[in-house]
Amino acid sequence: MARKAKLIDWTGKKRINLALQGGGSHGAFTWGVLDAILEDGRLDIEAISGTSAGAMNAAVLAEGYLENGREGARERLEWFWSQVSSEGAMQPWQRKMFDGLLKNFDYEGSPAFWWMDFLTHYSSPYDFNPLDLNPLRDVLHKMIDFEKVRACEEIKIFVAATNIHTGKIAIFNREELTADHIMASACLPNLFRAVEIKGVPYWDGGFMGNPAIFPLFYETACPDVMIVQINPIERHSTPRTARDIQNRVNEITFNSSLMREMRAVEFVQRLVDRGLLPAEKYMRVFMHRIDGAARLDAYTAASKLDSSWLSLTAMRDIGRDAAKAWLETHYRDIGARDTIDMRAAFM
Repeated sequence: MARKAKLIDWTGKKRINLALQGGGSHGAFTWGVLDAILEDGRLDIEAISGTSAGAMNAAVLAEGYLENGREGARERLEWFWSQVSSEGAMQPWQRKMFDGLLKNFDYEGSPAFWWMDFLTHYSSPYDFNPLDLNPLRDVLHKMIDFEKVRACEEIKIFVAATNIHTGKIAIFNREELTADHIMASACLPNLFRAVEIKGVPYWDGGFMGNPAIFPLFYETACPDVMIVQINPIERHSTPRTARDIQNRVNEITFNSSLMREMRAVEFVQRLVDRGLLPAEKYMRVFMHRIDGAARLDAYTAASKLDSSWLSLTAMRDIGRDAAKAWLETHYRDIGARDTIDMRAAFM
């Protein structure tokens, strides 16, 4: 966390970096958080690091911001999530496939869900999807103008994916973003074929960075990082069914990279605070977090596949409430102190 040149804030507002987790339809919680921050108006966003649904939110926000500032970003985010839920966003063949992956139905009892669950666990997408049909590809091309995203110079964007060959994280910058980069960040290997970019195959960024924090330290001048967390770290029950066990394994897996990064951040913070690292060379960062706490934790992992408008707007409202409560309590702490107990949360 090398020290950057002091940021000159011409607006008089506080600045913050955002780190947005992925998590399927729970990304609508992040939509709500972003909506509340944009509506509040007291924070300028310098950069966003996002994975999977977090990367989609970042790209949509940037497109809308270029068109009409904060209100444009809010309008575009609402339109995007309405289209995610809308039947009209896809052709019939796309809707049929997407329904099997994301649509709202009785997950525990639906034969369609059980069949899809069986297929994706015991067969490869190279076998059951030989034509490489991916409804997300066409949806992203239809719903996001990536030329506008790349042109939004006011906000830096970093999108994480996992390089399959090296096993390392790949970070794509706003200036190069296309639908393929977002697809790579959201590519679950049991559902879709690897996304190739310039001959390199990628899987979901959540394996190595959900979200990636380090680009916000090296590429920006802002010391404050807000994590918008939608994957619970703790659950106080023991999973016993096969599905519950797999769901909990997935939650732990997709939080592991965040846990590692946060432990490293806490270690450097202690060194800076104790004077063991020179303050003139190392920036003291301040970490913050907005999550849905018990309200979001009450939702099962299977609900991440629910793209009904009722579910998405419920998630949005939880996110708005969480962000407004955080701003009310902690706005004055931005630029001054952490609002996460780092050791308690991540050590």
